[in-house]
Formats: sequence, C-alpha cells, structure tokens
Amino acid sequence: MLKKERAVFIEKRLQELYPEQLIPLDHKDPYTLLVAVLLSAQCTDARVNQITPALFELADNPFDMAAQNVEVIRQIIRPCGLSPQKSSAIKRLSEILVEKFNGVVPQDMAALETLPGVGHKTASVVMSQAFGVPAFAVDTHIHRLAQRWGLTNGKNVVQTEKDLKSLFPKEKWNSLHLQIIFYGREYCSARGCDGTVCEICTTLYPKRKKPPTVYKP
Repeated sequence: MLKKERAVFIEKRLQELYPEQLIPLDHKDPYTLLVAVLLSAQCTDARVNQITPALFELADNPFDMAAQNVEVIRQIIRPCGLSPQKSSAIKRLSEILVEKFNGVVPQDMAALETLPGVGHKTASVVMSQAFGVPAFAVDTHIHRLAQRWGLTNGKNVVQTEKDLKSLFPKEKWNSLHLQIIFYGREYCSARGCDGTVCEICTTLYPKRKKPPTVYKP
C-alpha cells in the first residue's frame, strides 16, 4: 500500500471500531479538563480520574485553586507522580488565568502554551476536546503507532504531528487522535504488539517479519 492508501484504511477501520469517542479524562469544563490533562503526563487516565474528584472538591475553578496552598494540592495529586512540579504548575496557571484571562481558559493555542506545565500536546488536547478546534495532539502512543503504520518516519512528535495532519482531513483530526489512542491501548500497545501482531499492522504489512524501527520522541 502507498502511504495515502494506508491512511484511508486506518481511518475507515478505526471509525468502524470506535464510532463514538468519549473523552477519557473526567471533567466538566475547559478548566477542569486543562488540569486533568496536565496531571495525565506520565500517568494513566484511570489514575487521574481517581484523583481529580478530591482535587476538584477542593477547588474546581481558577479563583479557588489560586487561593490554595501548593502543598495541599501536592498531597492530593501525589499518586499521579511528579507532584511537586504539577502542583506548582496548577496553582500558578490558575493565578495567571485569574490575573490575565479573568478566570477563563483561553481558546487560543499560543496563549495556552504560555501557561506553566502546558506544552504543545496539552494545549492541543484542550483546544480539540474543550473547544472543538481541529488539532492532532501527538503523544508517545500516537507517535509509536504512526511509525509502525508507516505514516511517518519522524524522530520526534513535531514531525509526526506534521505528517499526520498532511495525511488526514482536518475534520477528522480530533476523532482520530482519540481513536488511535484507543486502538493502541487495546490492540497495539508497546508490549502487546511490535508491529507484527495486531490487525492493522498485519493488514498494512502482511510480509513484515520483524519489528520496524521506531524512533523514541
């Protein structure tokens, strides 16, 4: 298959498997989603969903969170890992939202990326899932699958994002971001498939006998 043919097959198969894409992180508005996505760095969505009820009971908006002691935040989010950095980022970004944005999460990629603890991937998730703006948030899972499926040979997530955006229609980016993650977790995980096991890998590359080279982002 040519790369474009592979992309068409992948889009069709993922839509069949995951016609509905429920956002995996529990939230009620852009702010709580932003905090949840920040917490999900190097942590599972399931663990984040276990932690956020207590955190959002303490404070579920920038005004209340900015008023909290950072150590209190850290104690709640400790099971998510990287709690010193994440707690400081949550408090400070809340303060900035109050000071510069009237307590409203900005619907702007560049503005989001100025917030502490918010990189391009986190900003992309918020733009797509909170505001419905087309974005293709590439994490390590999507980066790995895109390489296994021959959609990119990029050695970093920046190049992978660029390649995926060029292959798929813009209106599909938000759904595909979630669909690829769901498929990766269910069928094509780092340990469960090496590029020669799951349905999509074997359909795209039926003659592949050994794992492809996958660059770590």
